[in-house]
Amino acid sequence: MTAEQVFAIVKQIPAGRVTTYGAIARAIGSPRGARQVGRLLHTNRYPGVVPCHRVVFADGSLSPAFAFGGENVQREWLIKEGVPFVGDKADMTCFFGDFKA
Repeated sequence: MTAEQVFAIVKQIPAGRVTTYGAIARAIGSPRGARQVGRLLHTNRYPGVVPCHRVVFADGSLSPAFAFGGENVQREWLIKEGVPFVGDKADMTCFFGDFKA
C-alpha cells in the first residue's frame, strides 16, 4: 500500500460524506491495513486536495491525531460540509464506500 493509492481513494470521498480507515484499506486490497492507512494519511500535505478529514474510525469517532489541528478541527470541517454528528461521533449514515479502483 502506498500513499498515492490511499490519497487516490480519499480524493473520491464527496463533501458531506465520511468513510473509514478500514474501508479505504479494503478498497486498496489490504483488508487488515487500516492502521497503515492512518499512518499514510498523517503524511498528507495537501488537505484541500486530499480531504483526509473525511476519514473516521469505524464507529464514527474522530482521530485525536488529526494532522491539521486535532479532532476539534476535523469535527469543525466535517460540520461545515454538512456531516451530522451523534454525540461526539460522525453519523455513519453519511458513510461513503463506492470507490473506483
